[in-house]
Amino acid sequence: MKNAFLGISAYYHDSAAALIIDGEIIAAAHEERFTRKKHDSSFPINAAKYCLEEAGLNLNDLEAVIFYDKPFIKFERLLETYHAFTPKGLTSFLSAIPVWIKEKVFMKKMLRDELAKLGDNNLKLLFPEHHLSHAASAFYPSPFEDAAILTIDGVGEWATAILGKGSQNSIEVYRELHFPHSVGLLYSAFTYYCGFKVNSGEYKLMGLAPYGNKNSAETSNYIKIIKDSIVDIKEDGSIFLNMDYFNFATGLRMTHDKKWESLFGFPPRSEESEITQNYMNLALAIQIVTEEIVIKLARSVKKLCGSNNLVMAGGVALNSVANGKIIEEKIFEKIWIQPAAGDAGGALGAALTAYYIWRSNERKPISPDSMQGAYLGPKFSNREIEKYLRKVGAKYSFHPDFEKLSATTAKKIADGNVIGWFQGRMEFGPRALGNRSILGDARNPEMQKKMNLKIKYREGFRPFAPTVLEEDIDSFFDLDSPSPYMLLVVPVLENRRNDLPERYESKPLYEKLYFTRSDVPAITHIDYSARIQSVNKKTNPRYWSLINEFKKITGYGVIVNTSFNVRGEPIVCTPEDAYRCFLRTEMDYLVLGDFFLDKKDQIPLAGDSNWKEEFKLD
Repeated sequence: MKNAFLGISAYYHDSAAALIIDGEIIAAAHEERFTRKKHDSSFPINAAKYCLEEAGLNLNDLEAVIFYDKPFIKFERLLETYHAFTPKGLTSFLSAIPVWIKEKVFMKKMLRDELAKLGDNNLKLLFPEHHLSHAASAFYPSPFEDAAILTIDGVGEWATAILGKGSQNSIEVYRELHFPHSVGLLYSAFTYYCGFKVNSGEYKLMGLAPYGNKNSAETSNYIKIIKDSIVDIKEDGSIFLNMDYFNFATGLRMTHDKKWESLFGFPPRSEESEITQNYMNLALAIQIVTEEIVIKLARSVKKLCGSNNLVMAGGVALNSVANGKIIEEKIFEKIWIQPAAGDAGGALGAALTAYYIWRSNERKPISPDSMQGAYLGPKFSNREIEKYLRKVGAKYSFHPDFEKLSATTAKKIADGNVIGWFQGRMEFGPRALGNRSILGDARNPEMQKKMNLKIKYREGFRPFAPTVLEEDIDSFFDLDSPSPYMLLVVPVLENRRNDLPERYESKPLYEKLYFTRSDVPAITHIDYSARIQSVNKKTNPRYWSLINEFKKITGYGVIVNTSFNVRGEPIVCTPEDAYRCFLRTEMDYLVLGDFFLDKKDQIPLAGDSNWKEEFKLD
């Protein structure tokens, strides 16, 4: 089928598939949602199958399949890096090179073997560069005819960031930052040192940073150490890492731990151990340094291309605090960030490069939301939902009048209950945006603690995000534009804040955590900020209706929204995933399509009695 393209990202982390037809995004999904393996890196066979089924296509109906980067150039970078650092890295070399020679050097054969599982194929295979895929995912779905493009991540082939411009159907790259000098890898090194997993724990580091003391001499000293010894930051945002302190280029760890310990005065934190104030201050220090770099890069790309619009992608574009600082600095008039900014979004960008660059198709009239709210995954009918509920013997009520269902659910939220909310198409990207969400009352001072410890089973310091009616944004937050993808951290309005107690900075973490900081305490982070999602009535009418009903009851057009999953699991995809998660947590009610379920009426699923052990719960 002419102009039908399937994009693939795989073999690193967050594998995904995305399908476009005639420039329209038809479907996109993460492989992890189907396999239930968080950050699954395997070939996205299930995601690809879903995309084809959603469009009613067979594999041989496609014009091409596009992989999101160039494996041969990656292999070249690997070899040159080992050569440059020789004799270091022998252990890493001996483990990495055989895998590349056996598998990844023969990527075309690997891809064809995997695609053969979907049907006979003799398709064209295309391989755009990694950061071009990111750039395409940021620019082409954006609402801009022209825009500055900034992509920042760990590393693609050689590039770790690009500064460019998108205009109509073309993308021009002006500058690149090259490996090993990487903002993403710098941030990941501190993620590792503070005791979180690289490639998945960076958002935890970002959430921990506000617990650092910005006014302390220790934090200032850490910033000075970072700038003096670890990274040289140029005025244009270019950086140079001092590789004497890093081990990621040829080793099996991110840092040379002993050298870091001598610099900062404490060792790397072990996972699950106590988070002391020095780690909080270090998290704040690297967040401040990262923001400085990102702002300088944004100013540079503005100078290079002159556009008043900015689009962003790459893993660092998920640092919503840094994104909020770009807005605060007023460098650009408008900003749009790809909601699947990480490697999963590379699948979408790869498909778009084929349509616009390889095939030279013109962009159609610019859509204000061609990502369709990121609701691009599988959906399930009431019939499919009820079939499953009957199969497992669930107790439920059916509500064909959605207005009444949303009013009932809103009342339950206002009464302090936690709701599992499963509607429509699953979100693409790492954020739940109201179709696979767990919801609560933002006004409730106990809600953050309840959700973290009894629903999500995760670290208590982690903040929760609000969903606010688009028309009510400026009633709660210092922001005058929509934020539909939960990618901006902005301040809660001062008139909603409470004063801090005396000697607040010296209090232990968990005393700080549960201080009631505003009249919406469940979504107000320790620094009076919030990572907001605004919901538009046209984009998601059901979710908007629920929040509007909550507003009728409480006067507040804002609720808590967190992803429908527990720690260590991907966001739920199917009614079965949602029902199991509902039973395994202390959620009070579940809304599946038009079905309403009360936890008190349910019985455990067969063979599901040891679930607490999976999450190391008491």
